[in-house]
Amino acid sequence: MPQDASQPFANPSFEGSQTVGAAGFSPSATGGTDDDMVAGIRSVLAECGGLAVDAGTLAIDDDLYSAGLTSHGCVGLMLGLEEQFDVEFPEKLLNRRTFESIAAIRDAVRGLVDGGEA
Repeated sequence: MPQDASQPFANPSFEGSQTVGAAGFSPSATGGTDDDMVAGIRSVLAECGGLAVDAGTLAIDDDLYSAGLTSHGCVGLMLGLEEQFDVEFPEKLLNRRTFESIAAIRDAVRGLVDGGEA
């Protein structure tokens, strides 16, 4: 009987991503360089953020709320980031400042991935 050769992610936007680790995400997304983490954040932002602009065109310090991020988009973004990086945002990070820019998100996720809280 042939084995299923489908991608490990049901979401087609993740197809073609880097090697998938045991937790279902790219090893570089959790322990790689800042560039890898920013790329992962941009991917989730593009898919879940509901922005009015292309996430790939934003500088890491651009205001995401000015780019169209809404409270609803922020919730989707948070859930997508939790899945992408295998983290859980604690209540103290659920505020506007945490999601105001790609750099702020990167710093928060880095803190969570490193085992602490940002």
